Amino acid sequence: MDLKQHIRHVPDFPKAGILFYDITTLLRNAEGFAMTIDMLSSPYVGKGIEVVVGIESRGFILGAAVAERIKAGFIPIRKPGKLPSKTLKESYSLEYGMDSLEVHEDAIENGHKVLIVDDVLATGGTAGAAAKMVRKLGGDLVGLAFLIELQFLNGRSKLADEKVFSVLQY
Repeated sequence: MDLKQHIRHVPDFPKAGILFYDITTLLRNAEGFAMTIDMLSSPYVGKGIEVVVGIESRGFILGAAVAERIKAGFIPIRKPGKLPSKTLKESYSLEYGMDSLEVHEDAIENGHKVLIVDDVLATGGTAGAAAKMVRKLGGDLVGLAFLIELQFLNGRSKLADEKVFSVLQY
């Protein structure tokens, strides 16, 4: 199955000039969803990862499924104001502006082996912020896994010291 055939391209979303890669059309396909999770999980099976961090919002879907597959816990990294306890906040640049992420301060234990999962690696700002938070909390960042990597935006360069894996490249 060619996963790219199941990803819808939406021009000018969320703003003019941006081509959005909509994975909801892939996720609704049972075979495509299963294959996606298999491909995202396979490099990490048996690697001793204790927790998977999923970045809001599509990273929740993919990250939780990967966590279950590799028998790890799951931690959400959310947009500001969404978590009920004390948080660590990190701001970052997007392809189309600025934003921030938060994680509970007690989410990751010192030395925990952590995998970050998200749907798209674009400019690397979101993933870089998540990686900084994992490290500030004492996590041992094993790698970052993405369904899609937009190579033309050079996001991997912002993650030069990280082990980055992507299933699909555009």
